[in-house]
Formats: sequence, structure tokens, C-alpha cells
Amino acid sequence: MSFVNSHINYIEFKAHDLEAIKKFYKASFGWSFTDYGSTYIAFSDSGLEGGFERTEATIINGALVVLYHEDLEGIKDKVKANGGKITKEIFSFPGGRRFHFSDPSGNELAIWSDK
Repeated sequence: MSFVNSHINYIEFKAHDLEAIKKFYKASFGWSFTDYGSTYIAFSDSGLEGGFERTEATIINGALVVLYHEDLEGIKDKVKANGGKITKEIFSFPGGRRFHFSDPSGNELAIWSDK
């Protein structure tokens, strides 16, 4: 799979019940799912890959847009230099690393890298 720097690559949603959410999106839209433990499922066959993270918290803004960039540290510095605020430092997950940031209006996004 080829990834393009700074393009939207993935979207994450929050969910209270992962089994119910899988059933809904599979039956309604034909999406496919991959389980990653008890708190995360990825989806495909939707036009854009994404996932659902299980949460107990009230879901207010349940979508997280995720961009790709091969130079995670470099793009993090650029985000900060242009007024973005880092909301979650770089962390590892199966398949790569990422960080979260808020833009000057307070929208939270994430950037990931497979490098």
C-alpha cells in the first residue's frame, strides 16, 4: 500500500459496544472488520480505512481524522511551529507510531507513520 504525506489516510470513531457497532456497519454497509484486542477494531471496504475505539466516556465528537506522514518528528515540529498544540505525544501502536494535535480552532487530528 502506498501512502501520501499530509493526506487524510484514516478515520477513527468512538464506540461504546464494539460488537454492536460491527454488526450495524456490516449489515448496513457491508464493511469488513479486524479485531485488535478488546478495545479496538479496524474497518475496511468503506472507501476510507478506519477504526472504532471502545470508550466508556460520553461521545461528543466521535471522529478522529488521521493523516499520514513518513517523517513523524519533522511534521510534529511543523505543526507546533504553525500554531498547533500537541495533545498526545508520539506513541507506538501495531503498525506504526502517531501523535495527536489540535489546530488553532481546537479540532483534534492525528498524524501517523509506518516508519
